[in-house]
Amino acid sequence: MAKHDKSEGFVTEITPRSQDFSRWYLDVVRRAELADYTQVKGCMVIRPYGYAIWELIQQALDRRIKATGHVNAYFPLFIPNSLLMKEAEHVEGFAPQVAYVTHGGGEELEEKLVVRPTSEAIIGTKYHDWIQSWRDLPVLINQWANVVRWEKVTRPFLRTTEFLWQEGHTAHETEAEAEEETLKILELYRETMETELAMWVVTGRKSESEKFAGALRTYSLEALMGDGRALQAGTSHNLGQNFAKAFDVTFQARDKSVQHVWGTSWGVTTRLIGAVIMTHGDDSGLILPPRIAPYQVVIVPIPRGNWQETVLPKAREIQQQLVAGGVRVTLDDRDMYTPGWKFAEWELRGVPLRLEIGPRDIEKSSVLIARRDTREKLPVPMEGLVDRIRQLLDDVQRTLFDRAVRFREEHTHRVGDYETFKQTLEGRPGFVIAPWCGSADCEAQIKNDTQATIRNMPMNASTPSGHCIRCDSPAQAEAWFAKAY
Repeated sequence: MAKHDKSEGFVTEITPRSQDFSRWYLDVVRRAELADYTQVKGCMVIRPYGYAIWELIQQALDRRIKATGHVNAYFPLFIPNSLLMKEAEHVEGFAPQVAYVTHGGGEELEEKLVVRPTSEAIIGTKYHDWIQSWRDLPVLINQWANVVRWEKVTRPFLRTTEFLWQEGHTAHETEAEAEEETLKILELYRETMETELAMWVVTGRKSESEKFAGALRTYSLEALMGDGRALQAGTSHNLGQNFAKAFDVTFQARDKSVQHVWGTSWGVTTRLIGAVIMTHGDDSGLILPPRIAPYQVVIVPIPRGNWQETVLPKAREIQQQLVAGGVRVTLDDRDMYTPGWKFAEWELRGVPLRLEIGPRDIEKSSVLIARRDTREKLPVPMEGLVDRIRQLLDDVQRTLFDRAVRFREEHTHRVGDYETFKQTLEGRPGFVIAPWCGSADCEAQIKNDTQATIRNMPMNASTPSGHCIRCDSPAQAEAWFAKAY
């Protein structure tokens, strides 16, 4: 956070969401000390509070990924340019975003190196070495890493030149196994986002023009942000045999024939932190789902009388009880700030529950709990406090998810004619569902007319009857359109 006068009115420096949502977002990122800018455009410092959120997301995902039989590894940051050039469609898709290293140790390199925008190329060469037989399959590897994509327009967490992510890369015997893997990970992501981030997402297949360069099929998870724009929260790609053929990843099959493996890749990034901010935040700052909050509870002692001899010891005792009960808690015993200022600061930081305790509370053998999501204040007896707080944290988590679902329902529209479609997409209305013929020309014209794109075509949706929203051709899919980040 930049240096400011830490008065009780400090939180009002955040721009109201209704006035300028983009400015509000940037204010929250800076004021809540999630990230900061550096001298290199698009390269942010993730500050400790922001990184703690990422660690909790990472841990939740890592547990699930490993539970499905995947293992973690690490591959190099630098890729010889010749490797990237082997997969022409992949190169074409990433070419505008690729960063190169041309000199090292004061000398020009014989071959320039690519700073990885993704790792299919370098991993493909290793799978070529490691896979010989069907007995070597499947290969189920994930890595946690950073990547670089030279973005023209950047915004902290949402779109940065360098970002953190996990990228899974798997190899399989058959197309069916690769498709099963792709959809398994899609569901793993959905469950994680809804359970841990309290964020509703729609899962579905991307259109051909929106799929990952070099993929056979791309599936995505699309969330709706508080300003009515969509955000791609994650992707899972069935790569078919495209990369296997480019890097000659073959194996001797059970029938002794030589075949190319079937591949997948999938990933989510630190963009999820931005998604959490824009899904749950309000004019006072962050509202964090308890499962990914660095601190689930903040204890604020009320400094009256000889509070350091009476209130503070009791506050520390409660802190120890909560820690023993598995609750992430911090005690704000700083005496240079008023309770009012502390309330505003911890609201800004999105801590789910604030526990206030003063001399009168000790007399009553109770504390006052303030919920960040509803701002409701509840007197809670000290007896059974840990269990009650755990119940409240669960309720906050559920409430935030229910609120996100309700917002999505209120901002999802189904239309049947093109004029209504265009009118509905004025401003940032959320999702607009409409039949689509599958034509890239229609898709491009819709984008030109409305600035909206097909986010995805939901899983298990029935093929709509009738014609495309824009033309007279028969509809092939029900598409979810939106203006997006």
